[in-house]
Amino acid sequence: MKKVVTFGEIMLRLTPPGHKRFSQANRFDVIYGGGESNVAVSLANYGIPVSFVTRIPNNDIGACAIMEMRKRGVDTNHIVRGGERLGIYFLEIGAVSRGSKVVYDRSHSGMATIEKGMVDWEAVFADTQWFHWTGITPAISQGAADACLEAIQIANKMGVTVSTDLNYRKNLWKYGKTPAEVMPDLVAGCDVILGNEEDAEKHFDIHPEGVDVTQGDTIDAGSYISVCQQLMKRFPRAKKVIITLRGSISASHNTWSGVLYDGETLFQAPTYQITHIVDRVGGGDSFMGGLIYGLLSYENDQDALNYAVAASNLKHTIYGDANLVTVAEVEKLMSGDASGRVAR
Repeated sequence: MKKVVTFGEIMLRLTPPGHKRFSQANRFDVIYGGGESNVAVSLANYGIPVSFVTRIPNNDIGACAIMEMRKRGVDTNHIVRGGERLGIYFLEIGAVSRGSKVVYDRSHSGMATIEKGMVDWEAVFADTQWFHWTGITPAISQGAADACLEAIQIANKMGVTVSTDLNYRKNLWKYGKTPAEVMPDLVAGCDVILGNEEDAEKHFDIHPEGVDVTQGDTIDAGSYISVCQQLMKRFPRAKKVIITLRGSISASHNTWSGVLYDGETLFQAPTYQITHIVDRVGGGDSFMGGLIYGLLSYENDQDALNYAVAASNLKHTIYGDANLVTVAEVEKLMSGDASGRVAR
């Protein structure tokens, strides 16, 4: 099987233990993660050959991040070494009515100072069937945006399927460009687009018809077909548009589902009640990892979508950024077994 390649920043995540606030912390749990690295770990867990590309400083902390990817079965041979530091983000995990909070400390990181030409993309994409990036990468810096566009254009030239998770992050677009100025050229080269209603609005001023996005506890999946149709009209290369549907009842209780539109049919996945969230960070990444696996492994889009939603549902029960589940566990949930009984 040909490999999947993901491209983005892996960071050091520092989290107060339990549900402590930053002001209560006298120590932090250490985890390594990032949008595209999380997708890579999911795919490796599912037995898909996957390579993660980034730029990491040539120091001990950078080596730890690479070691984390290697131990999860992700190929790191195309990682570029350089830059001053590894990016950091601090996460305060919320509960009930108190939402989680993220503070970024990633300026001047190796990935933030990457430039076009630093990665040999033709070598990276040899024996590759799929390339994935997210909207986080071009939000980091102009150099990261240029390198991402370079990768997409070469992937298009080499016949590699390209996917994106739009992933709008308002706290990252700080280098003088807006998403509207940068994202269209990148998304124009994509075959598969994943996002939600906020991503579509903030990046492209696309709004769902008949949906009040401020009311997060009840979601009419059918109302989102207008977002899918508008994205396909704006980006005609896209063959599939997928919308994740999260209803936020509280920080600890979400509903979770998704829809997939192939230009003719709107597929809808079952809706899960996630009533005791352990860690929702990486939920979208786990969806994307499940979606790529599903589209590569199943014969129809409905099963691929159902796999993505079930995989992401399970991620919410796992502490950390990455989704550490197996195909058998996801397919068990897909079959309707949500009992959570002890496996002996």
